[in-house]
Amino acid sequence: MKTVRGMKIVSHDESQLRSLDELMRVFCSAKRYAFNRLLEGRNAKDIIKHLPHQFRLNKRFAEDAVLLAQSLISSQRELLPIRLEDVRAKIEKTEKKIDDYQHGRKTLKNVDLPTCLDGLHRRLEKWKSKEAELKHHLDQGTIPGVIFGGKENFYKRLKGNITNEEWKDLRSNQLYARGDKSKKGNLNIRLTYDDKTYQCYVEIANPLEQQKGKHAPRLRLPVLVPEKYEEEIIDLIMGEPVGVNAKGKPIIEYQPYTVEIQRKNGEYYIHLIYEEEVYGRELTDDEPIQAERIAGMDINMDRIAVSIVSKHGNFLKSKVFYCHELEYVRANKRNNIVGETVRDVYDWLLQENVGAVVIENIQLRQRHDTDKRFNRFTHNFKKKKLTDTIIRRGMRLGFRIKKVNPAYTSVIGRFKYRKKYGLS
Repeated sequence: MKTVRGMKIVSHDESQLRSLDELMRVFCSAKRYAFNRLLEGRNAKDIIKHLPHQFRLNKRFAEDAVLLAQSLISSQRELLPIRLEDVRAKIEKTEKKIDDYQHGRKTLKNVDLPTCLDGLHRRLEKWKSKEAELKHHLDQGTIPGVIFGGKENFYKRLKGNITNEEWKDLRSNQLYARGDKSKKGNLNIRLTYDDKTYQCYVEIANPLEQQKGKHAPRLRLPVLVPEKYEEEIIDLIMGEPVGVNAKGKPIIEYQPYTVEIQRKNGEYYIHLIYEEEVYGRELTDDEPIQAERIAGMDINMDRIAVSIVSKHGNFLKSKVFYCHELEYVRANKRNNIVGETVRDVYDWLLQENVGAVVIENIQLRQRHDTDKRFNRFTHNFKKKKLTDTIIRRGMRLGFRIKKVNPAYTSVIGRFKYRKKYGLS
């Protein structure tokens, strides 16, 4: 299972931080260059050969820049059908509203009919133009334009709300390096641990300052590791002894890990990505659940309702875990609430000796309406985040997880459980 851990660089060495900023700037420039050349039809191998000469990067950084560009292009292509489907749903909804207002099936309170219809027709025209654009890209095998640094920030720059320097910083705030088992886990961005000072460091190869015939010097910056992940991360970066060589020195086997460094508001954050061994797993559609006690979870926007049943489907216990704040709080706080709520759920399931979890395999979609509150509610909720957290924590704790078709589950619940046990 792929696991991501967050850390933070806590160095006050301005010289090294400036060198890191410059390396980020060059890497992001190489990524944008590779992205544009790939769209022109250039071969990825040719781009990798060219990047070290033009941007002074080593071969591995060049490969990573091309890899990120390829991932961005492929993700945009995968999203095209979904975006087109959403736009068509919005067109259908808008046309229905126009028809309802024109024929009196809907009435207006605070605005006159001509003004309302004019606004809806403008909206319809906008979405039809978007539909034609997306369909053209889908037919031609191209992708819509991508703004590195963000569309919102791009328009802020056009209006003069952010400076040119701030705009450049937003476009050059990433450094990425893939893991390599044969290179102590990672060659270009390596995490180390000093067991004398009990401090973790990140060592970053800096080919921009490399002299001819010598290895690239490394930036060495202290890293703040969250206490709850400290032991796990140290074990990962220190490797595992697997024997001794002919000279009597220990042979260390390292696990590959990928590192991404991002700069945000003047702070430097590290995302450590690696494969974690877990004891649970996700069951396939036709695979039976082998457990004496099974928990069914109903995931809503403000609560997780959990019911425990026997292997024959007979009700045993039920409990609701509330998380009302998810509608209002910001992303970081929301992620924290999700984590704490899911932790409480599994603490209860472990106490009840539950061995498997069943969740509905559904997606929350917007109404494609002008209801701003509902659109914001469903967008900010991030149901996928909550579902993923349930699956990941369950697998880590050894549970069997199964997604099921939600068809008729409400009917079953109403007749088998609600009337007999008084459940909602």
